[in-house]
Amino acid sequence: MLNAISPLLELKNVTAYRGQTQVFDNLNLRIEQGEQVAILGPNGAGKSTLLKLLAREIYPLVKADSYVKILGSATVKIDELRQQIGLVSHDLQTGYNVVSTAEQVVVSGFFGAIGLLYQHYPLTDEHYQQARRVLVEQGLAALTKQHFHRLSTGQQRRLLLARALIHQPSTLIFDEPTNGLDLKASFELLKHLQTLAQKGLGLILATHHLGEIIPAIDRLILLKQGQLFADGSKQKLLNSKTLSELYDTPLQVVEHQQRYQVLPAS
Repeated sequence: MLNAISPLLELKNVTAYRGQTQVFDNLNLRIEQGEQVAILGPNGAGKSTLLKLLAREIYPLVKADSYVKILGSATVKIDELRQQIGLVSHDLQTGYNVVSTAEQVVVSGFFGAIGLLYQHYPLTDEHYQQARRVLVEQGLAALTKQHFHRLSTGQQRRLLLARALIHQPSTLIFDEPTNGLDLKASFELLKHLQTLAQKGLGLILATHHLGEIIPAIDRLILLKQGQLFADGSKQKLLNSKTLSELYDTPLQVVEHQQRYQVLPAS
């Protein structure tokens, strides 16, 4: 049973592998419900692995005095989790086949299915009506019957966001939001995420790009070589010294109107 007042995610002494590679060893971390958090770190630091632990796509090594609790439960059911957490990732975007329509992509979110696998579940008119409502709310109604593979990368990303919102979750997980998008599509997506966060949606965002850290995000989790490098406020950690140490290269962080960019240090 999920607990509405428990932390969103609680990790204690967690060891986790991706295939044969150990990513985390005795990681401890806590994220509260409703937080807007960005996860930063070099390739291989564990950003995607942390999101997959939260989404129950991978599981930690079983050992004494160690657990991953989501909304207060170490044995959360996937269907219950799907009601509370929406997920958007590049892996998900590449999973849809050429005949899926925009409407079908959104409907598949009811069951966490990819491609036409959703057809094996009991679909009703209400499912389709709700999908169309979400498409309208997200400004995507014109795409309803268009094939997913014929849309721009930006439109596909927005559709996956609509899919993630089909259950009206309390938290959205986004892995590298603007990966593959041009400037216009990137800015439109980030503006939309800012609006959702301002409405109270919890946001967990893994990124390489400081430009994706929207003003609503106030906490940073910095990972390096599978360890928690730093955890704190954006104002405290988003600076040249900390990021230079995180990425092992001289960097200069630039801020303008609550937006951040990073440059090579001269």
